[in-house]
Amino acid sequence: MAASRIDIFKQMLVSDSGNSSILFGLAKEYEKAGQNAEMIETLEHYLAVADDEGNAFGMLARAYQQAGQDDKAKETFQRGIDAAMKHGHPSMAEEYRLALAEF
Repeated sequence: MAASRIDIFKQMLVSDSGNSSILFGLAKEYEKAGQNAEMIETLEHYLAVADDEGNAFGMLARAYQQAGQDDKAKETFQRGIDAAMKHGHPSMAEEYRLALAEF
């Protein structure tokens, strides 16, 4: 049986645990698989080692929302706004502002 994409990313992390590209790829695979708790854990690790431009903050904030952790979601959307603006992504920042307004 062929290994799943999640298994492949996890195996890659064994030899390179701080690789932000691998962490982000694994988080995307967890998102596709609907594995919210694993996605949250992976994105938290990713954001601890990467200078994200905003996208991962939005993913994480939405995952927190789905998990009923609204305070963490709000805080993470705000961090995403800050990151998006820092990296020149005003439309992403506006998307997150609109998401915050829905709380």
